[in-house]
Amino acid sequence: MERAEAPPAERRFLRGLRAPRHPRLWFEVLLIAVSYWTYSLVRNAVPEQRAAALRNADWVWQAEQTLHIAVEHTVNRAVNSVTWLIVGMNYYYATLHFVLTIGVLVWLYRWHPGRYAAARLALFATTGVALLGYYLYPLAPPRLMEHIGFVDTVVVHHTWGSMASGNLADVSNQYAAMPSMHIGWSTWCGITIAMLTRAVWVRVLGVLYPVATLVVIVSTANHFWLDAVGGVVCLAFGFALSYAWYRAFPFRLARHVAVRSA
Repeated sequence: MERAEAPPAERRFLRGLRAPRHPRLWFEVLLIAVSYWTYSLVRNAVPEQRAAALRNADWVWQAEQTLHIAVEHTVNRAVNSVTWLIVGMNYYYATLHFVLTIGVLVWLYRWHPGRYAAARLALFATTGVALLGYYLYPLAPPRLMEHIGFVDTVVVHHTWGSMASGNLADVSNQYAAMPSMHIGWSTWCGITIAMLTRAVWVRVLGVLYPVATLVVIVSTANHFWLDAVGGVVCLAFGFALSYAWYRAFPFRLARHVAVRSA
């Protein structure tokens, strides 16, 4: 039997829901604040399964050795020997993750209102699905693998480059390394910047941002390479969901919201 076509009124209703609307500042600020608070609350409420997290970390490390990509220890040790570089990376890890993501959202809101909602949905869906990873696959970061000899660069250099190191370790889940949202968010920023800006040098910076972030998370021993892969997989899900709802990727939508007559 052929599927009955939706009534005109229902089709119009669905089109109305999917149609980009001009974002409202108060609503977006409230939504972002509540969403991040919820994300942090849920992430940190995941039971800290230390034994399972360390077992999983050993498995990931062995898997990377099998794939011949287990160079995190070498990179961590080498970069840690250059004090000014590793201290800068610690602060990069602590700040740019939030600052640049919020900055890109503000830029979209101001200059690309027609694309804002779709891009925001991709980011939020990426973050939401990451929470499943924290629940289902507790994973210790390399810096907690003392038997291998990774350096916790925040503790050694007395900086505040990680919520899960030093004095802040008691209020943050230390075993939520998979997937890496530093990679998920930075890649979202990089794609958005590269696809929507005209200046070539800005596009290049957009492409380099997630690459630099990957170097930072490995050098500071906060993540494995495979954590970064997990972050990219989550981002792919986020963009897929956004595409399914808006019937286009954010950068394919109109820059401005069309004015509709009553």
